[in-house]
Amino acid sequence: MISLTVTAVVFGVVFLAELPDKTALAGLVLGTRYRASYVFAGVAAAFALHVALAVAAGSVLTLLPQQLVHALTGVLFLGGAAMLLLKKDEDEAEVRKPENQSFWKVSGAGFMLILVAEFGDLTQIMTANLAARYDDPLSVGLGAVLALWAVAGIGIVGGKALMKKVPLRLITQIAALVMLALGVWSLWEAVTG
Repeated sequence: MISLTVTAVVFGVVFLAELPDKTALAGLVLGTRYRASYVFAGVAAAFALHVALAVAAGSVLTLLPQQLVHALTGVLFLGGAAMLLLKKDEDEAEVRKPENQSFWKVSGAGFMLILVAEFGDLTQIMTANLAARYDDPLSVGLGAVLALWAVAGIGIVGGKALMKKVPLRLITQIAALVMLALGVWSLWEAVTG
């Protein structure tokens, strides 16, 4: 059974954390050069693979004592908040151009770009933490993959307009604040539980 509450919380946290990420900017660059649907197909497949790996890793953490898991996820959330607050603004990465506009070339380029860029990324680590925290892999996986797909879609289709209206630094600060709150909450549960 899918928990809409868990799915919504995960969606919000991952969405805010991914917006200022380099992969959102890479999706924007690919989307301006190639057919958006081809780019999205490759990017979406790579994000789904990353979420599956993160949820599997987080599910293994649920085998540990609950207080230890809360303490570990609390520290990791606080570390993630610090990373967001301390990281420098990222420039649009140079993206290797596929030789033609075929579906397989374009979606393959999008898949490989995200596969490499997102491995061990903050949102993948956050997804593993959330899977450990909620012990609800399906809801966490659904929330995370929908958030990543939403950010990819925004980046590919309308990223330039969003970035002109909402400062990237503000989005990063909101994501860090949410992670800080989750970190403090998890540590509180570890101490009081």
